[in-house]
Amino acid sequence: MSEPATTGTRPRPGVRAWPLYVGGFLGPYASTMVTPMVPEVAAGLSTTPELATAAVTTYMLPFAAVMLVSGTLAERWGRARTMQLSLMAFVVACGLCVLAPTIEWFLAARALQGVTNAFTTPLLVAAITDLVPRAGLGRALGWFAGMQAAGQAASPLVSGPSAAMDWRLAFAFPALVAVVLAALPPTMNAAGPRPAGPPPVRALLNRNLALACGLSFLCYLAAVGLTVLAILRAADDFGLGPWERGLLAASFGVAGLLTAPLLGRRLDALGPRRTGVLMNVLLAGGLVLAATGPTVLLLGLGIAAVGVAVTGLRTTVNAIAATSTEGNRAGAASLALSFQFFGGALAPLIWVPLYTSAGALGFAATALAPVLALLLLATWRRR
Repeated sequence: MSEPATTGTRPRPGVRAWPLYVGGFLGPYASTMVTPMVPEVAAGLSTTPELATAAVTTYMLPFAAVMLVSGTLAERWGRARTMQLSLMAFVVACGLCVLAPTIEWFLAARALQGVTNAFTTPLLVAAITDLVPRAGLGRALGWFAGMQAAGQAASPLVSGPSAAMDWRLAFAFPALVAVVLAALPPTMNAAGPRPAGPPPVRALLNRNLALACGLSFLCYLAAVGLTVLAILRAADDFGLGPWERGLLAASFGVAGLLTAPLLGRRLDALGPRRTGVLMNVLLAGGLVLAATGPTVLLLGLGIAAVGVAVTGLRTTVNAIAATSTEGNRAGAASLALSFQFFGGALAPLIWVPLYTSAGALGFAATALAPVLALLLLATWRRR
C-alpha cells in the first residue's frame, strides 16, 4: 500500500487538497437551489408551482440512480479525468437551465445537473480517504461534511436574492465554482502505484457498506422531509415571507458548518457506531422539536439540531462506506451516496401528504427514520 499523501489532515507539498473540500459544496447546493425560488421559476416558465417543485426530484433521482455505478466507472476511467469532464458538463447543464424556454427543458437540464454531480461527489470522498491517514480521517470527512452543509446553507441565501432580480442568475454561482475546480483540479490519488485491473464490483457486497447505505437512506429521508415541511410550517403556522423562510432554512446548513470540525473529531474518538447512535438520537429530537415547537425560535432550533445531526451522519456514513471496500473506494462511496439521495427524492412524496392530512403529527412522523436507523446500528458489529 502506498504512503498517505498527508500527515494528520495537512497535505504534503505538491498535493492540492483544498478543491476536494470546496467540491463538497456543489452537490447539496445544486440539489436545493430551486426550492427558495419556486414561485419565480413557475412564473418565468409559465407553469404551476407544483410542477416547478419537481425540479428538486428531477435532480435527485438521476443523481441517485447514476451514483449506483458512477464511482466504480470513475475508478475504471480514471478519477482525475472523470472529475474534470464532469465539472465541465455541470457548467453546460447550468447554462441550459439559464436558457431553458419551457419547464420541460428546465427539468431536463436539472436532470443533467444531477447526472454530472453523480460523478464528482463520490470521487471526492474516495480521494480524501486515500489522502488522509486513518487517525485523522474523521476530521477530514468532518470538514467535507461541513462544506456540504455550507452548500445547503448558501443555497437559500443566494437563490432568494437572485430570484428577486431574475431567478436565472442563481445558476451563475455554482457554474463559477465548477469552472474554478476544473481549472484548479484536486489531487485525486495518493502517491504510489494504483491497483492493477478493473475495480472489484463483487467486493461491494459487504456488511459495512450495507449499513452505510441503510443509514444514508434513512438520514436523508428525514432531512429532506424536514427542509420541505419546515418551510410549509413556517408559512402556514407563522406567516413567514420568502426572506424569513430562507433565513430559517439556512440555519440547517449554518449549524452543520459550525459544528463539522467537532463532529469529525468525535468520530475519530468514539468510532462510527457510537457517533451514529448519538447523531440519530439528536436527529429524532430535532425533528420532533421542529414539528411541535410553538414558536419560530423553537422551530429554528429544531432545524439547527437536525443540521448538526445530518452533518455528523454524513461524516459517519462516508467513513464507513469509503473504508468498507479497499480496492473500490469511489464505488463504495457512490453506492452509499446513491441511497442517500434516493431517500431525499422520496421524502416529499412520503411526508408532505402526511403533513397535509395530520399537521404536526404528520411532521413528527419523520422521526421514525432515525428510530429505524438506531435499530440498524443496534444489530451492527464492525468487521
